[in-house]
Amino acid sequence: MSNAVVMTGYGPPDVLKWTQVPLPQPGDGQVRIKVRAAGVGPTDLDIRAGRLRFPLPPAPVLGYEVAGVVDAVGPGVAGTRIGDEVAALLFDRGGYAEYAVASIWTHKPEPVSWVDAAALPSSVEAAAGVLRQLQVKNGETLLLLGGGGSVGVIATQLAVAQGVKVISAVGARDDDLALELGASPVRYGSGLVDAVRSLGFVDAVFDAAGRGALADAVELAGGPQRVITLSDHEAPEFGVALSVPTADRAPGALDQGMAMLAEGRLRMKSRRAVPLQEAAEAHRLLESGDVRDRIILTVD
Repeated sequence: MSNAVVMTGYGPPDVLKWTQVPLPQPGDGQVRIKVRAAGVGPTDLDIRAGRLRFPLPPAPVLGYEVAGVVDAVGPGVAGTRIGDEVAALLFDRGGYAEYAVASIWTHKPEPVSWVDAAALPSSVEAAAGVLRQLQVKNGETLLLLGGGGSVGVIATQLAVAQGVKVISAVGARDDDLALELGASPVRYGSGLVDAVRSLGFVDAVFDAAGRGALADAVELAGGPQRVITLSDHEAPEFGVALSVPTADRAPGALDQGMAMLAEGRLRMKSRRAVPLQEAAEAHRLLESGDVRDRIILTVD
């Protein structure tokens, strides 16, 4: 047996309970990780609150990303051994736990901390995946909605590195950040369309925020064909694609992102560590709106 934060039902953060669960076993092509840190993402909050519902297993455990030490290796795994330090993307969740099973992982270089390693997988996969789906290229202009968020910060850097001009819709507190990352900041609200047009023509829109700006996005892009959102569920009303994580959305993104992070070439949103057993408090902090940091659950 091991321990995990189990979601006992839909509802407020208090539905998250620290309890014993069976020790997970790795299957073909999988490794089991003794978790040192796990990321808390907006999808976790949406699932727990019941805003996002789909079939869940008994005693579901949230968490789409972890970092830790490999302690068991399933059949068919090559290049990874027990004792290796890794960061992993968990499409089937399970990160809020002492042990997690993963099918997609990358080795963690020594200079990268556990907290930083756990903050990377979901954000870099989403950022690289949507940029790939939008097929943005050198010389084009990308409007990025939510440029100050975890995904937006990474997407800005990846796009700028490709020679893409980025216009970043952010709150006033993130103007300087957008500029430092190489983007031109604009403000959300009724003046968004005019502000963006004053900076030039938009080829594509990456909505990393899901804040109800799809009508403006479609107008600025000249149609929905090159507009993609990560979380705005009104997307079908505007003919916009809703991108979801899949194994083939961004192959190699985790390896690339980890290498950039280790070399000091990738900046991420600021992070705050909270003990794993206090996952409910982490959810409360995020929903309060008083915390702008990315929260990472840690295991001593």
